[in-house]
Amino acid sequence: MARVILRMMRFAIIAMVAAVFAVGVAQGVSRFDPARRPPAAGEVAVALPAAQADSGPASIAKSPDGHYWAEADVDDGHAVRFLVDTGATAVALTRDDAQRLGIDTASLTYSYPVATANGEAHAAPVTLSSVSVAGARVSDVQAYVLDQGLETSLLGMTYLGRLSAIEATPTSMILRP
Repeated sequence: MARVILRMMRFAIIAMVAAVFAVGVAQGVSRFDPARRPPAAGEVAVALPAAQADSGPASIAKSPDGHYWAEADVDDGHAVRFLVDTGATAVALTRDDAQRLGIDTASLTYSYPVATANGEAHAAPVTLSSVSVAGARVSDVQAYVLDQGLETSLLGMTYLGRLSAIEATPTSMILRP
């Protein structure tokens, strides 16, 4: 009889632990907005309008080329397509993207030497008032405009390093504000 009671107590404890675990998982899942489903393969994560943006995690699908591409809302209203680059020290903008953001690239001082995949270039420092990827928003982001040698803008560590966490999975990258 004592064995039966002992087994029942173990079962009850296991059931209680499972219930607590299930509640925790359900709460974690409820934090993910279903409207923010991970993009399909080859699709780009799109920034939510400011009214819908929150401080929840952002998901970026891995592209068929093996990279993570993000469509970011820069300076509240300008879309910029970035290659997510954890190896880039800073956010780096092409001249074209900088001009679309309203930056007068002709008046910048390109005094910082930088190494790119295409060789040496020079960069000018700028500050972006905000960068938001699917709601993962960071304000006052230091960035550089390159004078040459950059084919696409890079979402580097001056943005990524200010997030609370970055998680790479086989199919997506999760950005946690």
